[in-house]
Parts: sequence; structure tokens; C-alpha cells
Amino acid sequence: MSSSPSQTSGSGDASKATPSGQAVNADDKPRLTEEEKKQNHIASEQKRRQAIREGFDRLTELVPGLEGQGRSEGLVLKRTVDYMRDQIVQRQALIERIEQAGGSVDPKYKK
Repeated sequence: MSSSPSQTSGSGDASKATPSGQAVNADDKPRLTEEEKKQNHIASEQKRRQAIREGFDRLTELVPGLEGQGRSEGLVLKRTVDYMRDQIVQRQALIERIEQAGGSVDPKYKK
């Protein structure tokens, strides 16, 4: 027995029942005022900037030589890239030493 789309739940309409049983369309929600939209945008932007600041602060904790310095984001990024490149070179050197000593390294760690 198949049911028609109007008999199934989730038929795609945007109406919901209120406690009184009255149907209310989602479109009937009050719209945000321009000021509320502006305030939401400002809050979102502040949150985004704070997340970026926290990310840079975390990098200054992780990358040697950046501790306690004034934070120039360009400098933090440059030194982070330099540090990561150095780490990759050191890793490759360790892999080569292991293999020269007769050991083996899983290929997934050679990338």
C-alpha cells in the first residue's frame, strides 16, 4: 500500500504546528531588522578575527624562535613555513639513516 505525498511526514511544506494546534509557516517568523543583521555581522566578524588571533598565538607557542615576540602575522607565517621545511628535511634525513642502517620505513611515512 503506497501513500500519497500529502499523507507522508516531511512532505516538503514548511509548516509546523504550534502548541494550540495552529499551523505556522516558517516564513511567518519575524524578519531581522537591518540593525540586527548588522550586529550579527559584526559579531560574526569579531568571532572570525578572534579565531585567527588564537591560531597565530598557537603558532607562536609551537614554532621555536617566536616565543615572546611581538606578533607580526607575516613574520609568524614566514617562520612557520621555514620551520616546517626544516622539519621535512630532518625527517627525510632520519628516514635515510634508518634505511642505511638496514631498517625499513613504512612508505606512508616517506611522503
